Amino acid sequence: MFLGFSISFPAIVLAGERATPDQITALKAQLGLDRPLVWQYFAFLGSLLQFNLGNSLISGLPIATEIQTRYPATFELAIAAMLIALALGIPAGILAALTKNRWPDHLLMSGSLLGVSLPVYWLGLVLIYLFAVALKWLPPSGRISVDVGLTFRPITGFYFLDALLQFNLPALGDVLAHLLLPAFTLGTIPLAILARITRSAMLDALAQDYIRTAQAKGVPAFWVVCQHALKNALLPISTITGLQFGTLLGGAILTETIFAWPGIGGWIYQGILERDYPVVQGGVVFVAIAFVLVNILVDITYALIDPRVQYK
Repeated sequence: MFLGFSISFPAIVLAGERATPDQITALKAQLGLDRPLVWQYFAFLGSLLQFNLGNSLISGLPIATEIQTRYPATFELAIAAMLIALALGIPAGILAALTKNRWPDHLLMSGSLLGVSLPVYWLGLVLIYLFAVALKWLPPSGRISVDVGLTFRPITGFYFLDALLQFNLPALGDVLAHLLLPAFTLGTIPLAILARITRSAMLDALAQDYIRTAQAKGVPAFWVVCQHALKNALLPISTITGLQFGTLLGGAILTETIFAWPGIGGWIYQGILERDYPVVQGGVVFVAIAFVLVNILVDITYALIDPRVQYK
């Protein structure tokens, strides 16, 4: 009884309170909910192998088309957030390692702990109030201003790249202004994690004999740190970078919702609110596949970073 009700629940919710039993039965047949669960599961896998994720129950558009339209916005946001995390997290980790147990180390590691602890939705709202409402330096939401969008023609869907290809400097500045707040908000957690991992990896590398040998030969400190220590600390850093980038693709739901960013995350959130099950299903599958592909690419780059790593 309970299992039958749970299978029928999506149809009951979508049909509405005033739906008749015949209407619910017809909707169940349309969605395939009148078939056994095993049949539904393998039917979904078969459709997935054919790159057919079904249609949205609300808009009626194919899920694949919706994903194709929205994924550039999510990838652009995730890449910008990751670049911010790398640009700030790795130098912070190196400085913390070089000043181990001194005040810069304590300050940076305390900051990284704070960065991991701050909820994304709270930080996003604070940044919007501070930089968009109070100071009016940056736009609070969206991907491009309405007036700029009238003269801007997307090519690839990646607005930053499109503005560069068109040499449209006003659009480029506007896109960067819209990207800055959500990218920094989304990048705070990977930034903090990268700083801590870089510190740990650098401390291990700096304790090796080849570092002492290089120092004894009079190699400048900058080259000892960057050429010898950092180069050998890149494997754990690249692993965390790949994992965090994959996480950003799925974790952008809150950030995209707060900043009204038209990407996959906000689309999935809207699908949850509207009980559009194919949208939620297709969005989760897309994020999972992207996460796996990113980590495969990271594994492949191991051989480029460290020649001792060989794939046979």
